[in-house]
Amino acid sequence: MKNITAFYLNGCPYCKGAKEALAELIEENPAYRQVAVDWYEEAEHPEVVQGHSYYYVPSMFIGTEKLYEAQPGQSYDAIKAHVKAALDAALKA
Repeated sequence: MKNITAFYLNGCPYCKGAKEALAELIEENPAYRQVAVDWYEEAEHPEVVQGHSYYYVPSMFIGTEKLYEAQPGQSYDAIKAHVKAALDAALKA
């Protein structure tokens, strides 16, 4: 199992949705509690962002491998599905 590094921006509605989806997914499947998700506000932690390639937030990585990058107009259901896929990938890694 690997940790997930996630980047967000304060005030971003998609980031808020991803955090809500993460909490909801953990409630639905307690196995997801095993996955450490380290959230970094990109403007406050440029040293952590370095080496990660993305344009939109939230973005989720294992190492520098991108698991998810939000897209403008993405629905909550789509965000939740991508967060779930990232958690599943971390559990298998």
